[in-house]
Amino acid sequence: MSAPAYYELYRRSTIGVTLTDALDALISEEKIQPQLANRILNNFDRIVAENLKNETNIAKSKLTFKGDLDTYRFCDDVWTFIIKNVLVKLNDVTSNSSSSNDGDMEISVDKFKIVACNSRKAGEA
Repeated sequence: MSAPAYYELYRRSTIGVTLTDALDALISEEKIQPQLANRILNNFDRIVAENLKNETNIAKSKLTFKGDLDTYRFCDDVWTFIIKNVLVKLNDVTSNSSSSNDGDMEISVDKFKIVACNSRKAGEA
């Protein structure tokens, strides 16, 4: 049986796009085969998902937002929400922050997109 599939969401992040560009350059220079690039991207998907899931990871912030829900859809076990006129509040919740206001930030944005996926791997009950 094949390995469980992971979502490819983080390939559209800055580091994912940079990795894809670097792999494309290596393929065009004939330094690697496309099959190797696919394996690297699949490993990238797996590693990012596993590291963000771990409680001991650096992702230790609390995000709250308020805005107007513009669009929502549910397709292939993936929820997508588009929110407009959003006030985003980011609170640093790391245990080593010395003051309650250190690392807190408030941002106003015109459009905010949330993509929510099932956290279970393919084939898990």
